[in-house]
Amino acid sequence: MSRRESLLDLSHNLYPPGCHLPTMYYPPEGRAVGLEEIRGPHDLKRLSVAELEKLAEELRNLIVEVTSRTGGHVGPSLGAVELALAVHSVFSSPQDVIIWDVGHQAYAHKILTGRRASFDTLRQRGGISGYPERSESEHDHFGTGHASTSVSAAMGFAKARDLRRETRQVVAILGDGALTGGLVYEAMNHAGQDRTHLIVILNDNSMSISPNVGALARYLARVRSAASYRGAKARIKRILERVSPVDLVGAIERIKGSIKYLLLPGVFFEALGFTYLGPVDGHDITALQEVLRQARDLDGPVLVHAVTRKGRGYEPAEAEPGLFHGPGPFDPRTGRLHRGDGTTWSQAFGAIACDLAAADPRVVAITAAMRDGTGLSEFARRFPDRFFDVGIAEGHAVTFAAGLAAAGMRPLVAIYSTLLQRAYDQVVHDVARQGLPVVFCLDRAGVVGEDGSSHQGLYDLAYLRHIPGMTVACPRDVPDLRALLELGLRMDGPLAVRYPRAVTPPALSGEGRGPITRGRGELLRAGSDVLLLAVGTMVEVALGAAGLLEKEGIRAAVIDARFVKPLDEALVLAWAARTGHVVTVEEHVCQGGFGSAVLEAMAAAGLRVPVQVLGVPDEHVAHGSRREWLDHYRLTPAGVAEAARSLVSHRQAAAGGET
Repeated sequence: MSRRESLLDLSHNLYPPGCHLPTMYYPPEGRAVGLEEIRGPHDLKRLSVAELEKLAEELRNLIVEVTSRTGGHVGPSLGAVELALAVHSVFSSPQDVIIWDVGHQAYAHKILTGRRASFDTLRQRGGISGYPERSESEHDHFGTGHASTSVSAAMGFAKARDLRRETRQVVAILGDGALTGGLVYEAMNHAGQDRTHLIVILNDNSMSISPNVGALARYLARVRSAASYRGAKARIKRILERVSPVDLVGAIERIKGSIKYLLLPGVFFEALGFTYLGPVDGHDITALQEVLRQARDLDGPVLVHAVTRKGRGYEPAEAEPGLFHGPGPFDPRTGRLHRGDGTTWSQAFGAIACDLAAADPRVVAITAAMRDGTGLSEFARRFPDRFFDVGIAEGHAVTFAAGLAAAGMRPLVAIYSTLLQRAYDQVVHDVARQGLPVVFCLDRAGVVGEDGSSHQGLYDLAYLRHIPGMTVACPRDVPDLRALLELGLRMDGPLAVRYPRAVTPPALSGEGRGPITRGRGELLRAGSDVLLLAVGTMVEVALGAAGLLEKEGIRAAVIDARFVKPLDEALVLAWAARTGHVVTVEEHVCQGGFGSAVLEAMAAAGLRVPVQVLGVPDEHVAHGSRREWLDHYRLTPAGVAEAARSLVSHRQAAAGGET
């Protein structure tokens, strides 16, 4: 029987009866298979381990080559190359469900599932996403831009499979701290209770693994999955049940030092109802294939513990896994990042936080697995006892901060805008309802660019400003950011301060402005024809638009409202009435944001003047550069000037008609 005939015969066992059989490509016998010949994951099933290892090398080269130009999650995906190859060579996507959590470890998966030719468009507008997207491929069964969601989603797929009496496998691949999120344990508790068959692969890249340990791990995985092991475990359980508590405690004390690292991981997961297989060397394709086949054939929920190294195969990423978690473009030969000029908002926040902590011993900083991303690395170094990284647990971070505040501390909670969404209940119930002085520092607010729809910080004004007692502010520059954070430390209730993923602008007038008063905006430019109302990053844009309009003889007033809640209604309404036309500008969705607050204030006051609300419309914003999307939505000086010009022209035309 030829190799092709044997593979066709094998395929009848891989796909259930009635299933559409994928078209497979078979190169001439004896010819090495290159990555360009992999049309889909089904092509991996005919390859030897040596051929898969060659593909692993090609995958790493391609990932480094492309991300050096586009930026992206280099380290996580390099560490999961063998996992992707093993999973796709054992399981049969898209018939089998494979969910990657978090999706930034899935670049090899994307390449192997028909997206090699488009991989150089990664994270570019109109190109492929940096995360799994259901709209992008049938192999992306569930979108996973935020961590810790895969097991819950996998349970949904598994229950749907069982209700339909299907036989497909459901696999969730956890990595990069996803196990620090509580949602995982809620889902695992459900799976263990119902004895639902699904496979959870823990991609553990927190440590390296030596050859000896890897061999032992492979042996343990075989033993733990064997019937003899399960029978021995049951016999040990019966013996322990007959041991008195005093004897049991003594026995444990005598042996715990020698076996705790071997025993505890499996005991923990098996206490949740999972069969535990591992640890296994996550870069050993043979070992991975073996343990995945065992997991596939077991009943009930199974957890496979694979130990990998972040950045595997690319020395700069291995040496600095934190730096290469999600870098921008870099030199692929040296690993040197192409850094832009200027100070980012995150860096500015980190420096100010250190100053505040040095001046006030009550100041503490909290983040949810984003120490570097939120600019708190120096704070953690200087004030280790007052810095808390709670892992990917935003809900806990907020309630933890509430407890600190109730105990007299002054917490700064630094969380990406898109991730604070995950702690909405805690913001409302634990902080705002009790009027606690927690300062929410919302990094990555507004358009985030290449990370795409799952990470856009475009909803925070809407989901925060309607909460009673919440103050919501947007600094226009670094002096504003410092003054607002200082205000937050003086307040008796919660304050949210939002700032973008961008380089800070120069100080925009009023540099010696001094302390900021809650709820007070600032007139930056007087004018009589139209009022440009802006917050945060759009203040600089509005000033630029006023300059363009002045050249046309249109006198635009510019107000930095600064506070979305409470809005400086006296200032806004007075100038709206004086100019007769208003354009509001925000880097946020139009629904429920700053423009909505202005419209509500005008309606309540009975002020009827034309208002143009500029922001992001009611749609999900895909990946692409921040500049591209701001241009697209006219959130530029030219775009704002065009909107103002249209309002003024309409009034002049109407006045001419009446005359």
